[in-house]
Amino acid sequence: MSMKDEFKAFIMKGNVIDLAVAVVVGGAFGKIVTAFVDGMVMPLVTYVLPANIKWEEWVLGKFRIGAVLGASVNFLIIALVIFLVLIKLLGRFIKKEEAPAAPDTRECPACLEQVPLKATRCKHCTSQL
Repeated sequence: MSMKDEFKAFIMKGNVIDLAVAVVVGGAFGKIVTAFVDGMVMPLVTYVLPANIKWEEWVLGKFRIGAVLGASVNFLIIALVIFLVLIKLLGRFIKKEEAPAAPDTRECPACLEQVPLKATRCKHCTSQL
């Protein structure tokens, strides 16, 4: 198989395409959340503080605390939405793995072949079970 064919097979796998879609949608969602935080959440935070201070300009020495606070709020909102949508909402629709069924056979200690659980004698070597 040529490198071109291998690459084509790799790209056409479902999980690669799903990942690409997730990255694009995630980037767009991140922009929405950033706009929400910058336009609605942080102004509410500055509402309780003096009017002449903008959160983007908060500094502690040379550290831009306002930018870090805004990014932290962005992260928390994104994490909350991902938790609510992916874990809680979609978790209801995803089929849960069933517990493995109890085995209906066992191994004969003499010949190591599989025999039914209810068997009293091995059908392969006729040993008493």
